[in-house]
Amino acid sequence: MLIFSAFSSGSETGMMASNKVKLRNISKGSKGAMRALKLLQRPDVLLASILIGNNFANILASAIVTIIMIDYFNGNVLLGSIILTLIILIFSEITPKTIASVYPEKFATKSSWLLKLLVIIFKPLVWLTNILSSRILKIFNVDPMQSATNDNLNSDELRTLLDEHGDLIPMQSREMLSSILGMEELTVEDIMTPHAEIIGIDISQSIEAAQTIIGSSYYSRLPVFKKSIDHVIGMLHLKDSHQFIEALEAGDDVKSILFDTTFISQSTTISIQLSQFQKKDSNLSLVVDEYGEIQGLLTMEDIFTEIVGKFGAAKADLEKEFLIKKDGAVIADGNSKIRELNSFMNWDIDEDGSKTINGTITDFLDQIPQENVCLEIDDYRIEILNIEDNSIEKVKIKKKES
Repeated sequence: MLIFSAFSSGSETGMMASNKVKLRNISKGSKGAMRALKLLQRPDVLLASILIGNNFANILASAIVTIIMIDYFNGNVLLGSIILTLIILIFSEITPKTIASVYPEKFATKSSWLLKLLVIIFKPLVWLTNILSSRILKIFNVDPMQSATNDNLNSDELRTLLDEHGDLIPMQSREMLSSILGMEELTVEDIMTPHAEIIGIDISQSIEAAQTIIGSSYYSRLPVFKKSIDHVIGMLHLKDSHQFIEALEAGDDVKSILFDTTFISQSTTISIQLSQFQKKDSNLSLVVDEYGEIQGLLTMEDIFTEIVGKFGAAKADLEKEFLIKKDGAVIADGNSKIRELNSFMNWDIDEDGSKTINGTITDFLDQIPQENVCLEIDDYRIEILNIEDNSIEKVKIKKKES
């Protein structure tokens, strides 16, 4: 009886503590794991069967001990109860539950065949007890089937799992996975090229200028506009650049050579936009705000850089962009992104507002600074080093010592 009680206690812990992802992986070559997964599809039936069996074993053991104490120890039932309680506690509860909690999947796999037999044997009794317990559970608004379907992990739980148990994954791969999980939180505005930095072809300028931009472009497509990116005409695929230049030289209309411009909202998440790029077979779009004003440009390369660009060349670029001084201060461009600075320095400057250092300072002052000033934003001291054309060019940022 005590052995069966120990088995029931260990099985309960092993089944409930098992990682279903691990069980699914084991089930590819193990019938026991597959059986355990099927049992976990009805946790209410499984638990009822285990508890009924465990209670039967404990009650029967108690009855046997009582008979023994009456026949051989002058009816000292209290002594028998104390001894039986200690034995059950140590050998039938603590020990098997501890073993099962350390090796839950192994315990669940090995015990699944006997548990399935228990479910069959106690099926009528389980049916009756479940009817009664379900009435009580409804009072507390509890669905016993919910535990069978809530084992899917969200992105935050996956990120925590990766941080705590990702030691066997190479650091480079771990960083990529972390970046992919973070895509649901990032918006287009977070990684786009700002309006002022968009590189495109201005047809109001010379043909030589257009040729220079085409020859130095990193992208396969370029926006074409007249005088300002706000007056965009279309998108030029570089494979059509020769035909485009010939049309400019002949003074012909170039619109027939260009692709239509696609516009996306700055609040669109990166994961959704990546899907849109794939569906539309496009890799470049202009970003607009709620008023339809152009705020920046996003390419497929920007998204890929966000996923794999935490290291390698991109990390080297950040080391050039953020110059760390001996006192711990950082010299940075005004148009540098707050998110990249936080990631590089492990800082926590607020990213909810403006996305660049320039914008953060302007929002804090409620105006464009006209001269070099020093200011403090939260725990950071910021010194403006250079201003040109109403734009902050260089800043020095240092985190205050706590």
